Amino acid sequence: MNTHPLDDPSADPFEVAARAAADIARLTGVERHDIALTLGSGWGKAADLVGETTATIPATEVTGFSAPALAGHVGSIRSIVTPEGKRVLVIGARTHYYEGHGVRRVVHSVRTAAATGASTMVLTNGAGGIKETWTPGTPVLISDHINLTADSPLEGATFIDLTDLYSSRLRELARTVDPTLDEGVYCQFRGPHYETPAEVQMAKAIGGHIVGMSTALEAIAARQAGMEVLGFSLITNLAAGIQKSPLSHAEVIEAGQAAEPVISALLARVIGQL
Repeated sequence: MNTHPLDDPSADPFEVAARAAADIARLTGVERHDIALTLGSGWGKAADLVGETTATIPATEVTGFSAPALAGHVGSIRSIVTPEGKRVLVIGARTHYYEGHGVRRVVHSVRTAAATGASTMVLTNGAGGIKETWTPGTPVLISDHINLTADSPLEGATFIDLTDLYSSRLRELARTVDPTLDEGVYCQFRGPHYETPAEVQMAKAIGGHIVGMSTALEAIAARQAGMEVLGFSLITNLAAGIQKSPLSHAEVIEAGQAAEPVISALLARVIGQL
C-alpha cells in the first residue's frame, strides 16, 4: 500500500506541491499557469465555458492528489487557455476537511496551483444560505470567512495577515460582470453532518451569512502563497432552521445542476476579466 507523501509529518508540503506542479507541467505541456480555479458543487460546467481545454489529466496522476470522495465533483485537472490568452488551471479534485486526511492534504491543490505560477485563486462551493432572500441557485460572492474548524494550514510561528483575504478588487471586478451579485461571510464548519438550527443561529449571531464545509482553509493557504483570492458560493439551500424541511445531499446536487448553466456562464465571464 502506497503512503501519501503528505502523511509523513517530516515532509515539506511546499516541496510536495512543487513536485505536483512539475507533474502538471509535464503532463499538460504547459510550463506556467496564471489563474487557478477550484470547482465546487454546482460549478463544474464553468470549465467548459472558460476557454479551450488543451489538456485533461486524472488528478491521481499528480503527486499528492486523490480522487474526490464526493459525488458532484470531478476527479480531473484541466489546463485551459482563455480567449485573452491566460492559462487557467482547473482543479476538479477537492479534498474536504471532513475526510480526515489532515489540513495539508486539504490545501495541497492550492499550494500546487501557486507552484504552477498562478497568482489568482478562484474558490467555489455549494453552501447553505442564512439570508432568506437568497433562493436556491443564487450565486454569492464571499466577502470574508469565519473558520470554525479549529484548525489552520499554517504551521509553527507563521503569521499571515487576512485583512483583505477575499480581494475587494476582484469582488468589484465580478460586479462589473453582474452588478446584482450579493456578498456574505462564509462560515466553514467541520462537517460532514449538516449544521443544526442552533448552530446556524450561532453563525448568524457572529456575523455569518453562508454555511459550508470547505474553502476557508484553502483561502488561508492561498494567501500564505501570495495569491489573490476570489470566492463564490452557490446557495443550494437555505440553512437548517431557515429552511423548514430536512436537508439532504441529493437536494444540494439537484439545486447545483439546475443553476449550473447560469452560474457557469457567470464564472466564465468573470474569469475572462481577471
